[in-house]
Amino acid sequence: MRIGAHVDPGDPLAEAAARKAEVVQFFLADPKGWKAPEARADADALRTAQVELYVHAPYVVNVATTNNRIRIPSRKLLLSHATAAATVGAKGLIVHGGHVGKGDDVAVGFDNWRKTFAFAAESGGFATPILIENTAGGDNACARRFDALARLWDVIGSYDVGFCLDTCHAHAGGEALLDVVDRVKAITGRIDLVHANNSRDAFDSGADRHDNLAQGMIDPELLVAVVRAAGAPVVVETPGGVDGQGKDIAFLRDRVTA
Repeated sequence: MRIGAHVDPGDPLAEAAARKAEVVQFFLADPKGWKAPEARADADALRTAQVELYVHAPYVVNVATTNNRIRIPSRKLLLSHATAAATVGAKGLIVHGGHVGKGDDVAVGFDNWRKTFAFAAESGGFATPILIENTAGGDNACARRFDALARLWDVIGSYDVGFCLDTCHAHAGGEALLDVVDRVKAITGRIDLVHANNSRDAFDSGADRHDNLAQGMIDPELLVAVVRAAGAPVVVETPGGVDGQGKDIAFLRDRVTA
């Protein structure tokens, strides 16, 4: 099992080495902005590295929304990030499930996801596999509650879309972790990546605030059990930089492989 961390995009391979990480995840552009990624000078080194790479799409991407001024740019931005992620050899592009506005029918959000894949297909499809990530908050979210996730997968599952399980998001979103892997796989048939994060907030709080694995509101051994059961590459998105994330990687490596 390969374990790593979300790192600063400046020099992902150096960040991986500092943490003794076998996997790194990073952004290719401002996560809160709408600019498309620029070509990286280290693309060849990243593509041929022994470290497994994942790219996270910007937080602003919301292809589910009924707001045309957000949905249409989101589709284009997601496509450009998938193309850029392929140039560095990324295994997947992680994107949040998104949401519709208050009073909107979430079924429209599911169909907007379908249209996103149809839009990409017009130009040959996404160059990097899309991994949809469960989210922590929002009553109109497409991937917070697993009943909504099941409805989403009914609509888009035929596109061979992947799934990224975030433990903090599941906990804060009101989904119990005890049997979370079995329940997710019953819906999606797969877990391609795990974001192993503890939570600073209580169960079903709706708050997306990560904590280090040995701290927070989730039993650390429950996190270990989820990671072991998922059997997928793992990324910690926890605070503390090299020291904090390095300890979290070592914590998982010691226990998951025990």
